[in-house]
Amino acid sequence: MNRRPILLWDLPTRLAHWLLVALVAGAIVSVKVGGNAMEWHGRIGLAIVAVVSFRIAWGLVGSTYARFAHFAPTPATLRAYLRGDWRGVGHNPLGALSVFALLSLMAAQALAGAFANDDIAFYGPLYRAVSAELSTLLTGLHRKTEWLVYGLVVLHVAAIMFHTHVKKDNLIAPMITGRKTVADPTIAPAQGGGVVALVFALVLAALATWAVSGGFLPAAPEALPASVPAW
Repeated sequence: MNRRPILLWDLPTRLAHWLLVALVAGAIVSVKVGGNAMEWHGRIGLAIVAVVSFRIAWGLVGSTYARFAHFAPTPATLRAYLRGDWRGVGHNPLGALSVFALLSLMAAQALAGAFANDDIAFYGPLYRAVSAELSTLLTGLHRKTEWLVYGLVVLHVAAIMFHTHVKKDNLIAPMITGRKTVADPTIAPAQGGGVVALVFALVLAALATWAVSGGFLPAAPEALPASVPAW
């Protein structure tokens, strides 16, 4: 059978993927270290907002296999995949569910963290936008959901290892090189996702990051100088 390589994952998709991997690792390390590292935890959270926002926009206007419309699972495709009848490239139906879950969770975690505080020295950029009670509630949710992040990441990695080593379908190499070898002559290389789409996604990511960084909030009042006793 005539096998040929096709472009599967475009460069923006690959960069967003690996940036998110590095940022999530950095967020976990910084929160475990604590102390002054919490400032970096906050910066990493804003970077996660930027990458996730970009990936969501790219999922609408990017190239073929990066678009949500291409890989969004349906009951029919899920049943076909579980029966072993699904044929395609890119995210399979179960993998697609994992992608949606991870993107949603990372967005929720980063957003909750923007409202959070540690009652000592760290206050998220949107802390002033809500009441102290709501900030405390969101801080608690941010901490508790941390374990859900661990679980989804482990499940995601386990699925990749299973496909790569058991099903002999290497999912890692295409996310590095962008190319995958296929035998089906009807499978076309990725198309679309040009310069206009890239600019749109970058602008949307920049606006989302600006908003979550508190760009729309009025400037914080300056602290008044301590009064000097008259005596």
